[in-house]
Amino acid sequence: MPRDPYAALGLTKNATADEIKKAYRKIARTSHPDLHPDDPGAEERFKEAGRAHDLLKDPEQRRRFDAGEIDATGAEQAPRGYYRDEARRPENPYTQRRSASGGDPFGDGFDADDFFAQFARNRGAGFGGDPRRGAPGDMPGQDAQYRLAVSFLDAARGAKTRITLPDGNALEVTIPEGARDGQTLRLRGKGGPGYGAGRPGDAFITLDVTPDPDFERDGDDILVTLPISIDEAILGGKVPVNTVTGAVNVTVPVGASSGQVLRLKGRGVKGRSGKGDQRITLRIVSPPKIDAELKHFMEGWRAKHAYNPRAGKETS
Repeated sequence: MPRDPYAALGLTKNATADEIKKAYRKIARTSHPDLHPDDPGAEERFKEAGRAHDLLKDPEQRRRFDAGEIDATGAEQAPRGYYRDEARRPENPYTQRRSASGGDPFGDGFDADDFFAQFARNRGAGFGGDPRRGAPGDMPGQDAQYRLAVSFLDAARGAKTRITLPDGNALEVTIPEGARDGQTLRLRGKGGPGYGAGRPGDAFITLDVTPDPDFERDGDDILVTLPISIDEAILGGKVPVNTVTGAVNVTVPVGASSGQVLRLKGRGVKGRSGKGDQRITLRIVSPPKIDAELKHFMEGWRAKHAYNPRAGKETS
């Protein structure tokens, strides 16, 4: 049974949605098995964090977990006293039979044909020869659930990969362009084999998108920070910047400031209504060493052109 999702993320039940997101990203960076191949516990921590994040990032799922309606896997929990109450329910056919015979419902007076017919009606299975479900014994195969770690760029650009199943067979998975963290892909017929003439089950692949040190996603937009030099900020010019599809040149305007945002149309990720944009936040970076020439120049410039960028924002 998976750990409590809050404990898996190192949080308490009072954690905010932003804290949940940040905790997951931190564990994804520090415990991704591809980035930490020498850490034997990294993969399990990564998987636990992914399961926890999938459950808690959805407000309704989180509410239901906190209320005890679902467990840490997302499976329904039976209400308190459910099995006791169900067994005592007057219309329960097995309780009625026990009361009538005064003993085991599978003892004297037990009608096997009636039992299986009732079971088939309750379960909706094909035991009783329901012609819509095929011959008796024809049952669909079990669905299979898998998790797949995907790099940020593969999710943004789309990719093909293969996963090795527990039985040793390989399964090819197509990552759609613009795939999101927590998105589940359905591969029809790739689950467990059917029984008799029943169809095979499906495979459900939940994607764990690994955070990228250079890119962040906001909806269908890509966010990046672009360091620029003092002279590039003052004089402007063409500066290279990375996008999810490769480097391009962006025009830094004359007199650019730190925090200023530039936009590259259509350089985001694919969404329902087309591609998003890439938003570039400029950050002015001083030289690693301030030499005498630069210091002398700036002192002379300040003496004649001093200005206050905090004017009107002083605190008392």
